Amino acid sequence: MVQEKMDKKVIALKLVAGALALWGLLSLIGLLIKNVLVHGGIGSWDRHVEIWFVAHRSTSLNTLTSYAHNFGGTWYVIGIVIVILPIFRWRLGRWHESGVILIVMMGEVSIFLAVTFTVHRQRPNVVRLDTSPPTLSFPSGHTAAAVALYGGVAVLLFSIYGLNWKTGLSAIILFILPIIVGLSRLYRGMHYPTDVLAGALGGGLWLSLVISTVYPKKVRSEYRKIRLGQLR
Repeated sequence: MVQEKMDKKVIALKLVAGALALWGLLSLIGLLIKNVLVHGGIGSWDRHVEIWFVAHRSTSLNTLTSYAHNFGGTWYVIGIVIVILPIFRWRLGRWHESGVILIVMMGEVSIFLAVTFTVHRQRPNVVRLDTSPPTLSFPSGHTAAAVALYGGVAVLLFSIYGLNWKTGLSAIILFILPIIVGLSRLYRGMHYPTDVLAGALGGGLWLSLVISTVYPKKVRSEYRKIRLGQLR
């Protein structure tokens, strides 16, 4: 019992330390882009890409992206999490995997908000198709949430069911969703490309930290023994 409590404390400390380190890294990148690199090639690239997307808008793409970008939106993500948590519990007979997803998403939101309020980058100076606070550009929260959530589900599916055509197809779909979300946010004028890339980086790094800390190989190996129809 004492050892178990110590293990939980170590895990908690690793997650907190990792979150703080990630906040520092992303904040540093954001401040550099906002205050230094904005005057160079990266800043020029950011602006030109955004202008290109605006120039290629159409009624059909406006409608399509209005739905697509929501796959990383707050309410969509909350709804998906609420649905998948009991599904993992039902299929596996325990809450551990559901807890992994919950930790991933709670941490992602916390890091995103901390970085956002540290950097305070203005959104692109173009006609935006959505309403949102103007200083929430860096990083892209939609992209970060999509990478963390759908990437996390893909990792759990591979760990539980192994590599087969079903998990492979599912993973392809899950990995494509963050790309669609990121491109939609660019198209709708809500972020610069560097915002989207930073969101993907943050979501991916946090997901990797949680998986390696909370869902290590020794836990994942348990399901290799009960795979192929032996799950509850």
